[in-house]
Amino acid sequence: MLVLQNISYTHPNKDLLFEDLHLAINRREKVALIGNNGVGKSTLLKLMARELEPTAGQLKTEVMPYYVPQIFGQYNHLTIAAALRVDEKLNALHEILNGNTADSNFEKLAEDWTLEERCLEALSQWQLPPLSLTQKMETLSGGQKTKVLLAGISIHQPELVLLDEPSNHLDVSGRKLLYEFIESTTSTLVVVSHDRTLLNLVHATCELNAHGITVYGGNYDFYKEQKKVERDALDQDIHGKERALRKAKEKERETLERQQRSDARGKKKQEKAGVARIMMNTMRNNAEKSTSKIKGIHAEKIGGIAEQLHELRAQQFDIGQMKFGLNDSALHKGKILLTAENINFCYQPPQWLWKENLSIQLTSGERIALKGTNGSGKTTLIKLILGWLTPQTGTIRIAGSHSVYIDQDYSLIDNTLSVYEQAQQSNTSALLEHEIKIRLNRFLFTSEAWDKPCKALSGGERMRLMLCCLTIGSQSPDLIILDEPTNNLDIQNIEILTAAINMYQGTLIVVSHDQSFLSQINVERTIQL
Repeated sequence: MLVLQNISYTHPNKDLLFEDLHLAINRREKVALIGNNGVGKSTLLKLMARELEPTAGQLKTEVMPYYVPQIFGQYNHLTIAAALRVDEKLNALHEILNGNTADSNFEKLAEDWTLEERCLEALSQWQLPPLSLTQKMETLSGGQKTKVLLAGISIHQPELVLLDEPSNHLDVSGRKLLYEFIESTTSTLVVVSHDRTLLNLVHATCELNAHGITVYGGNYDFYKEQKKVERDALDQDIHGKERALRKAKEKERETLERQQRSDARGKKKQEKAGVARIMMNTMRNNAEKSTSKIKGIHAEKIGGIAEQLHELRAQQFDIGQMKFGLNDSALHKGKILLTAENINFCYQPPQWLWKENLSIQLTSGERIALKGTNGSGKTTLIKLILGWLTPQTGTIRIAGSHSVYIDQDYSLIDNTLSVYEQAQQSNTSALLEHEIKIRLNRFLFTSEAWDKPCKALSGGERMRLMLCCLTIGSQSPDLIILDEPTNNLDIQNIEILTAAINMYQGTLIVVSHDQSFLSQINVERTIQL
């Protein structure tokens, strides 16, 4: 169905993204393509979709793929019909129905008389509100755009479907429909995703990294099990090399000490025997050369083992080694942070945002999930909690607490600053320069990254820098609000975020459609809008 042979791709900026990739996907197989941000997952999917051409190698497909991208800005100027690639057929159908029976219209329509009904039915299946096929894509939300393009699968019935982060903009009900589609489809499927629920619905997991593609014959849970086996083997290899390095150094020390003792004994014998000074100098030079040679042999061996150990350690990543340092909130657990009684808000009078007024109470130390469909008012409630908006009915009392709002783009990061400058800006603890750089290292920002502009950071890097800045502050916030925090993260960085949040003891409000994430951060209650 789909075969990649020796595929290489060089980015227009001349950077080699990947090379010599090999992959074969069989008919009706469901495959997940995963890997850290920046390894080229989306680019590889675009190559499969024929939207890009490889720099080298061959890509063979038996059929024309149907591709749903992660970003939809390129469709904004199009109508829904044009985005679904049915506009020409629909225009021809309407021309015929209006009396224009030119042969060209019949050729374009190709006997597809039920196309319009099928389009509207497909949109309805994805629980979209009644839409006109002539409506512009720019009028739709991100989730609605995703559903429109997913509806195209039912319309075109492709044998090969390529999906790039399809659950990113979908709410809970939309994700449920997506999961049902993935389970039931008979099409060959290749999906790039960090949604662990989705990843457990596939037949095979392909990990893309700097060394190529590794295929694991199972879903994400199977992949995690295999990665644990690999990590355990890597740990054993590292321990083995560490032992070998210690033994090599001990051997070097013992050999040199033995050589020195031998040289000293020889020198004493020569002095007793009255050997001429010139002869003794020659013999001393020979001894020094012998010692130098021994040192060289051992240094080469030790250097080789040390290099192998360095390469092995470079493959090692352990979240447990990261020091998050999110200190406890200064508030005692159970203190009331906010009390809202019968609040509501109105953007278009006289239509209230919520059918019934809200009454809620937040106490310190709680972990709360804020849920609701798109447009249910989650963002408005967050702004009311933060004091950015005032309710137009009811009362809200907010305790004087230190709150931080972190959105999915980590917008608190200033794109005009470098990584170090951003960390320094958060330095309310009067940390010294070397202390700030130690904190940056803890969050995987080595010296090479300190001068990197924040605007060049990936989603995962922005998240790690945001967490680092929180630890540099003089006090951890009493309340952290996370708004779809996993949307732009790869799996490794989701695990980092999860570990950091689980060390935080303050109050947490999370807006997320990622059920796995909510479960792993131990959410205690839900506010449903």
